[in-house]
Amino acid sequence: MKHRLKHIIATLLLYSATFAQVSKHGQLSVEGTKLVDQNSEHVMLRGMSFGWHSFWPRFYNKEAVQWLKDDWNVNIVRAAMGIEIGNNTYLQNPQDSEQKIMAVVEGAIATDIYVIIDWHSHNINLKEAKLFFDKMSKKYGDSPNVIYEVFNEPDEETWPEVKAYSEEIIKVIRKNDPDNIILVGCPHWDQDIHLPAQDPITGFKNIMYTVHFYAATHKQELRDRTDKAIEAGLPVFISECAGMEATGDGPLDYEEWQRWIDWMESRGLSWITWSVSDKDETCSVLKKTASSTGNWKKDDLKESGVITRDYLKSLNKS
Repeated sequence: MKHRLKHIIATLLLYSATFAQVSKHGQLSVEGTKLVDQNSEHVMLRGMSFGWHSFWPRFYNKEAVQWLKDDWNVNIVRAAMGIEIGNNTYLQNPQDSEQKIMAVVEGAIATDIYVIIDWHSHNINLKEAKLFFDKMSKKYGDSPNVIYEVFNEPDEETWPEVKAYSEEIIKVIRKNDPDNIILVGCPHWDQDIHLPAQDPITGFKNIMYTVHFYAATHKQELRDRTDKAIEAGLPVFISECAGMEATGDGPLDYEEWQRWIDWMESRGLSWITWSVSDKDETCSVLKKTASSTGNWKKDDLKESGVITRDYLKSLNKS
């Protein structure tokens, strides 16, 4: 364990990435393939994604955000708004869904960290997404804390379909918010990053593309594919990842998870772990005993939660 932490810290020093709080780093932007701050210094964001708001709404509050910052050392959280699946989804109840997302966003702003507004869907819902992102970008367009993720994980959609959809949403956001980072997904659950590398969105600044991995399923092939995309000039953000199988369940693959961590650190890639939830599955980092508002003890954490918290506390040092 000590050897592993020494290796990670040495890698961090080598790549000279700074750690992010909004009052220090301010407005983020993209330079080349790197995420940088208001002083053009490289920034790495590492944090937690809340689970689908439509399944685990009880964690969508500012107190949980505060605890994640104070006790887990996150410098970013991700608010995953369920669009079609679960209870009180965005399509069923837009107002309630927006309130849940805004609670996390307001909590992040109050605690001086960054936050992703995530349209958490596997399907194209262009009309609804345009309305939502118009409202969010009008409300938060002046806040440097906010990042927009316009399409969580396309599954069967082609890259031309995802690209066309994303361009429409980007246009809506940019009318209200000219600067904040926008994250764009890619086909096959954010695995086919080579496709946008071959045909990227043009005409807009501060766009990044998302890759998702689950270490027991996704291995060196996806890292190699992502490396080639970065070499081709594509800015990449790991907006969802974890150490188990892609189902979110099954055993943790400790060695492969460490390889992914080492790889992300060596390339200076920002990453978000899935998820703040209490489902009976490996990727939900909390047990049912966990309070809705933080103050979690070690006994409230599943193994994936203990390990993720250790990673964040060791790597996110201000």
